[in-house]
Amino acid sequence: MYCVSPPTSAGWRGPGFRRDLLLGKDEEEPSENRHPLPEAAEEAGLGGGALSGFWERGQEVPLPRPGAPPPVRTSTWDRHPPAVPLPRPGAPPPVRTSTWDRSPPAVLPALAGAPPPAGMAVQVPLWHHYLQAVRSRAAPRAQDFQRAEDVLLTVLERVHALDPRFLVDYSRDLGAFQFALRSSEEPLDLEVPLGLDAEDLLIEESGAAEPAGGPACCRLGVPTEGAGLEPWTANDVFSASSESSARCRGHIVPGKVLCVLRDLLVAAIVHCKHHSLIAPGSLNASSLQEEELHLSLLVSSGWRTIRFNVVPVVRRRCRVPAPERTLLVTRFPTGSLERILDQGVDLVPASTQHWRVSTDYLLTRLLGALGSLPGHRLDSISILDRVNHESWRDNGRSAGLAFSHMKMVLLWASVLFPAPEDWADLEGAVYRLLVVLLCCLATRNLPHFLWPGQNLLLASGLDLGTLYQHVEHFASQPEASLRIHVTHLGCSPPPRIDNSVKALLQLPASDPAYWTTAYFDILLDKFQVFNIQDKDRIAAMQGIFRKTKTLGSEES
Repeated sequence: MYCVSPPTSAGWRGPGFRRDLLLGKDEEEPSENRHPLPEAAEEAGLGGGALSGFWERGQEVPLPRPGAPPPVRTSTWDRHPPAVPLPRPGAPPPVRTSTWDRSPPAVLPALAGAPPPAGMAVQVPLWHHYLQAVRSRAAPRAQDFQRAEDVLLTVLERVHALDPRFLVDYSRDLGAFQFALRSSEEPLDLEVPLGLDAEDLLIEESGAAEPAGGPACCRLGVPTEGAGLEPWTANDVFSASSESSARCRGHIVPGKVLCVLRDLLVAAIVHCKHHSLIAPGSLNASSLQEEELHLSLLVSSGWRTIRFNVVPVVRRRCRVPAPERTLLVTRFPTGSLERILDQGVDLVPASTQHWRVSTDYLLTRLLGALGSLPGHRLDSISILDRVNHESWRDNGRSAGLAFSHMKMVLLWASVLFPAPEDWADLEGAVYRLLVVLLCCLATRNLPHFLWPGQNLLLASGLDLGTLYQHVEHFASQPEASLRIHVTHLGCSPPPRIDNSVKALLQLPASDPAYWTTAYFDILLDKFQVFNIQDKDRIAAMQGIFRKTKTLGSEES
């Protein structure tokens, strides 16, 4: 009996990986790129991964002579994990008893019984270790959110009792779902619907579009002939029109609505504390005095403190004009996209005088619809948001991407990569978000999913150059950010990014036609995570690759 090395991290093949797909050739990998495995190990079913550690260190694996005593174990690897014996001639292959073979299928269903890809070394599953750590926090975070939300709902019930114009909405229950997905501690919006229907009002668009190319802001006018709108013509929320009009009596002013809601929250909090409806110290209202377009409250839940932004909203039933709606339908579960987008949008304060369209709830509903599909879509955004929080934003101490940015990236990636095989592998799923994010940062444009003309990075105030460097470093060598335990220490593979990838990332800035699946498939191939066998996608990728080669030759 003798010992073999434990599995090492993924064998890296260099920037030319799967170059035959791009060139349209069916070439066999050169023999010098393959590990020279002993024939006995291949017959034993151990494959390249079990012995790759020895060959990476330039050591030979000695086969014992018949009757010879076992060699003395001197390596630390001989003590952890246990020795794996090679069978005698004619003996059946050994039974694998790694920790992953003993893991319950519920934790890693994608790995249960799945053999390693042909010709690839068995990988240390750092991605799955990291995912397991992220998932372990999801349930406690959801419980903390629900306790904090219960405190706020108790206060808002009192607000409604004091002023029936402000309602309590129990139907939108996606807050805990979204809070459990993310690792960041950024504020959460809590909507307070106003007791009126936007269809009964006059929507007067101001003509000035929202910053960064979004939909136009508007004013909410109260019609002269409107019935049941008398509570909204009171001076505390209404401003009479200075212009004589036969149709409009005046406008509902968001600045006044915020002032009324702030006073009601203060009175409701005092009442709830006095009658012991909320626990002492569970709610901090000191930030209510800040002049913002929302009302900020800090709610304690266990050891966690969650900041909520209370926002008055007006529901508007309208069909969202999503571009390429027919294409999007095929990327989501049957019927879900139509049901979600037909619910309409919310109008929230854009200034003290104007309202703007908010699609946050619609996008969160779309995110939930993606979670019903098989694959690692939601796992990928959870992993990337935690890396963003811990590494790129230094545990929230520096400015950076918000979860709303990650949500937009996932929605675009789900459209660009429609096949179930795109999301079957965890590492590949994360890289599908990474290539979209890298392209957006390189071109300084993250389009809104429903209004592609709106650039979400334009008015963000972020240092996009520094942020790009963080994301590029992770995409090139992710292992350093994924190691969460001392047993994961080890040498990282060489970088995956070279100058050709950096040049490719700039192409959509000069030609929006590159915003296609074929273009992003080339990027996936550069990162060695393109595992699609569809002939049409491979042919389209080859066409884009030839186009980029032609552009490169013309520029040179």
